[in-house]
Amino acid sequence: MDNLKTQGISMPKLGLGTFRMQGDACRAAVESALALGYRHIDTAEMYANEEPVGDALAASRVSRSELHLTTKVWHENLTPDAIRRALDASLKKLRLDQVDLYLVHWPSRSANWGAVFETLLKLKEEKRVRAIGVANFTTALLKIAVEDVGAPIACNQIEYHVMFDQSKVLNYLAAKSIPLVAYCPLAQGRVAADPVLAEIGKKYDATAAQVALKWLLDHEGVAAIPKASRRESQKANLDALKITLDDVDRKKIAALPKDKRCVNPGFAPHWD
Repeated sequence: MDNLKTQGISMPKLGLGTFRMQGDACRAAVESALALGYRHIDTAEMYANEEPVGDALAASRVSRSELHLTTKVWHENLTPDAIRRALDASLKKLRLDQVDLYLVHWPSRSANWGAVFETLLKLKEEKRVRAIGVANFTTALLKIAVEDVGAPIACNQIEYHVMFDQSKVLNYLAAKSIPLVAYCPLAQGRVAADPVLAEIGKKYDATAAQVALKWLLDHEGVAAIPKASRRESQKANLDALKITLDDVDRKKIAALPKDKRCVNPGFAPHWD
């Protein structure tokens, strides 16, 4: 599997998202994914599943050096002391001394970004996190982090799929050589019913979802973390990597409406 190199880490382009997975079901899903060959697992303190993720990692025979683990600090914990407490709790639940990537999960209107990133950098210097990044940041917020603060951002994790245009953020990230990690890459299942994607899939004996996922992963500097609790779905997502889309396919996908947002940013600032 291809990896993205960013800020000293190597992140597999296809990972497993764990949002809304809980308890034994979460542990079983992560164990299944690791057995299939996944090496990129994404979690967050807000998901309340770091403990079962940690249990699955501990039970796995995969060496720690082969794994990429991302977790995130919630927007309510963006003061220096709170960030440290949140990471302490996350590491304990994950049964790890270090995470590969630690993200600001959501922006906060009250955050002092200089203090936030200074704290995250200290955690990196202390080798408790290997790299730092953000999630759900607009271009305006990215400019604050990257240009004003000068933070070494390893990625921006945002909603991105064939049905939602993220070209503005994507162009900014590409110009700064910062990867985009796509959550909801299958538009929460909506892509499965799309006739255009299904038609393209027939050419490759593939599903509409596999076509949508491969379209994302074909983008330079883009990774994806589809949530998949069943082994069959996890394997199908892996098998999407075998598809080779052509220019005709890409033109058909480009013509699809790009206005279907699945996750409401809610309290996140709408600066753009």
